[in-house]
Amino acid sequence: MAGRINDDDVKAVRDAVPIDAVVSEYLQLRNAGGGNLKGLCPFHDEKSPSFQVSPSKGFYHCFGCQAGGDTLDFIMKIDHLSFSEAVERLAGQAGITLRYEEGGYTAGTSGRGERIRLVEAHKAAALFYAEQLGGAEAEIARRFLAERGFDQAAAQHFGVGYSPAGWDHLTRFLRGKGFSDKELILSGLAQDSRSGKPIDRFRGRLMWPIRDISGEVVGFGARKLREDDNGPKYLNTPETAIYKKSQVLYGIDLAKKEIAKTSRAVVVEGYTDVMACHLAGVTTAIATCGTAFGGDHIKILRRLLMDNATAEVIFTFDGDAAGQKAALRAFEDDQKFAAETSITIAPGGMDPCDLRLAQGDAAVAGLVDARTPLFEFALRHIVARHNLENPAGRAAALAEAAPVVASIKDLSIQHESAVQLAGMLGILDEQFVVKRVAQLARWARERGNQPQQQGRGRPQEPVPAPAPASVGGGPALNLRSPAHRTERELLKLALQRPALVSPAFDAYGIDEFTAPPYAAVRQAIQDAGGAAQGTEDYLARVREAAPNDTVRAMVTELAVEAIHTKTVDEVYAGVQLVQVRLRAVDRRVLEIQGALTRLSPQAPPEQHAAIQQELWVLQQYGQRLRNRGAEGL
Repeated sequence: MAGRINDDDVKAVRDAVPIDAVVSEYLQLRNAGGGNLKGLCPFHDEKSPSFQVSPSKGFYHCFGCQAGGDTLDFIMKIDHLSFSEAVERLAGQAGITLRYEEGGYTAGTSGRGERIRLVEAHKAAALFYAEQLGGAEAEIARRFLAERGFDQAAAQHFGVGYSPAGWDHLTRFLRGKGFSDKELILSGLAQDSRSGKPIDRFRGRLMWPIRDISGEVVGFGARKLREDDNGPKYLNTPETAIYKKSQVLYGIDLAKKEIAKTSRAVVVEGYTDVMACHLAGVTTAIATCGTAFGGDHIKILRRLLMDNATAEVIFTFDGDAAGQKAALRAFEDDQKFAAETSITIAPGGMDPCDLRLAQGDAAVAGLVDARTPLFEFALRHIVARHNLENPAGRAAALAEAAPVVASIKDLSIQHESAVQLAGMLGILDEQFVVKRVAQLARWARERGNQPQQQGRGRPQEPVPAPAPASVGGGPALNLRSPAHRTERELLKLALQRPALVSPAFDAYGIDEFTAPPYAAVRQAIQDAGGAAQGTEDYLARVREAAPNDTVRAMVTELAVEAIHTKTVDEVYAGVQLVQVRLRAVDRRVLEIQGALTRLSPQAPPEQHAAIQQELWVLQQYGQRLRNRGAEGL
């Protein structure tokens, strides 16, 4: 059984893979100032980016949900991996060979993380299927692709393959690679047979590898090719530990960079449609995998689109009844996007693949350009169900359509849509419709169902503010307190720029930090050897010294949060050092003055003298700090 991964190898993995490179595989990052990057948090739903990454520190922190840590923590959390699995994945990316203590490691043993093993099995299967596509048996698969306009280069670009028609070709191949029967069943690549032995799940089919946003193969889509195949037309990998069909988008690994760059995503309905779009130059195309487009898919796109003012999601659906139903289902989720949503339907009800075959690449690009706002499509669909030739029909159509317009968050679009609705209904008094929509929107806001918000789900982006926190049941931070703000700033300097506050900082007592969370961080810095020991692995040692996950999260938060000045230098650091120390001196002065007041007149004179002496020393020290600043420390 595999043992513990060597500590030096873990450190090598952390150092080898930049955190911004890893995080940007899952969400779009942009400049946040101070050397940091920001994006929409992948761990909770938000519309303004509160998730920050510090490439220089190797940490991330979300000021919304308080998630934070280093590169390994991010991989563990986002992909639900164990520590060893996260190390193994990043080591594979970096080309680092890991050493395992307590007896070493042999490939294929049960000590390897389950998820890593399932991903490796899929990777091997994808290579196997791709190689089979060139064989004699796969001629029917190659002909299928050619008839749809896809040559060998296209198949290679998308990793398309072929699963042999025999019972256990892939199963025997993967066994030879060291995978157990249990792993093959868990991966969904094989299934139990009546004889009790595993057999291939996919047989005699055209195979599309389905990759997650990081590019790992997590499943397959398989298309029937022969009439004697009694299975469904399309067969997908079943739900497994690594494949959840509601959380994957086919083509996202190829499209993500262009989606982030152009702030546009094109949602199509099938694998061949994705291929056709990409080959026609529409490289932002993606598709769901055997399920309707839903909330988890929206979250994936929103992290890439960053909800900026130009973000757009374009749906392409067939012109038949099923396509229209899918479009209306997508409209129900429209307000979950902080992006414009549109729909486009090819002439004659063709899908993008058919359109490319019939009219060429330019027609596919033109299809995307000829889009219609999704809410306009929904309105027209609603209006078409009513008889507008009589007042009763127009009234019924208005009653059904007005709430749809009232749900639009952008007030300017809401007003324009109300005027447009009046024209659709043939109501000459457009102000009547406008007022009716506004009334419905106001009632919804008063009930709390539809908060008023300028912009289509895009509030003005605030500067991320740390949430209240406590440690060990202590009081929450009060960030309006000047003392707490200064203590926070000094700790950020001690973590991010330790050389600027050393060696003075290490002489500060734990009790000089009045907020319990900050006192706990100060203690962790001390336990890690102090700020003067701010070497390469300094932050990692401070996090390791933290007594619990709450303090560890606070360390990460302070290590990532921007320092509140454009010029971070010794002068600024000195001001923070002086302010924290001066407040501590002033607090002690008040305590001594209180003690003098409470001291009995019958107390020994030497006791009075000792207290008076301490008070005088502190007052002189405080005055020196006020007059000389950091030189008086």
